[in-house]
Amino acid sequence: MTKISIFSGFLGAGKTTLMKKLIAEAYAGEKLVLIENEFGEIGIDGGFLQDAGVEITEMNSGCICCSLVGDFGKALVQVLEQYHPDRILIEPSGVGKLSDVIRAVQKIQTHDVELDGFTTVVDAKKCKMYQKNFGEFFNNQITYASCLILSHTAGLSQEKLDDCVHRLRSCNAKAPIVTTDWDQLTGAQLLDAMRQNNTLDDELQQLLTKQQHHDRYHEHEHHHHHHADEVFSSWGVESAQTYTQEEICAALEALSDADTYGMVLRAKGIVPAKDGSWIHFDYVPGTPDVRQGSAGTTGRLCVIGSQIQEAALQTLFHAE
Repeated sequence: MTKISIFSGFLGAGKTTLMKKLIAEAYAGEKLVLIENEFGEIGIDGGFLQDAGVEITEMNSGCICCSLVGDFGKALVQVLEQYHPDRILIEPSGVGKLSDVIRAVQKIQTHDVELDGFTTVVDAKKCKMYQKNFGEFFNNQITYASCLILSHTAGLSQEKLDDCVHRLRSCNAKAPIVTTDWDQLTGAQLLDAMRQNNTLDDELQQLLTKQQHHDRYHEHEHHHHHHADEVFSSWGVESAQTYTQEEICAALEALSDADTYGMVLRAKGIVPAKDGSWIHFDYVPGTPDVRQGSAGTTGRLCVIGSQIQEAALQTLFHAE
């Protein structure tokens, strides 16, 4: 089985840098083949890739989006038959439509291949400009992405970062968005985001399950017959909003006010701090645990309880 990972993004977004990081830290030990077409960034020099154990395939089929989808499929089959790699990394041209590339890969499903995600790298500084000037091409890469990784977020104002995230969400409501500067992340963390292993839904699901087990256990003691699903609700948000430890502590303390926020049983989060570090918090009523920790791919917080007041929580954590 060969996994196929597609990396899309406009020229200069940082695809090459991202791929170098993943090849070094995340795909170690896999036999890789990189396919980039001639409109790709010439920046990848043969030497670096041979060091990483990647054989280079020169593709002369031009720009994938120029209705040369058939040719591209042939090149792919050739690579599969010649190298039998564990993974093929495809870097379509910066103006290629991601949907075309996906279609080309789907056409060769007869071979033992599996699409392992379409990652789009977005230059956070240029997001607005690209959306205005290259609307359809730019948005196509966003809409079809299974993971969106922002580049050049270091030193970007909160306002610009939020604007970028809003623009991406308007095209793609589901894909995880990595807003943290890559230098703070490991290849494994990026891979988690690309595989959607470590998203908010995942986190909420785990918390809910724990809470339900806990409750069923206590149910037997009191012979209450209620269904956990009816009782519990959850609220969660992923955003690049920054906080201070004091703000988080104050917000967690406020959660004990059940009239305002509902009956909160558990709150959890990993959020960026104003000073560039990261705050991890875990709250059960009466014991807020707030500490510094490692970076997350984006800020994330969730609250579980009954009769949760979402609007009030949104205001409390000033989360979009």
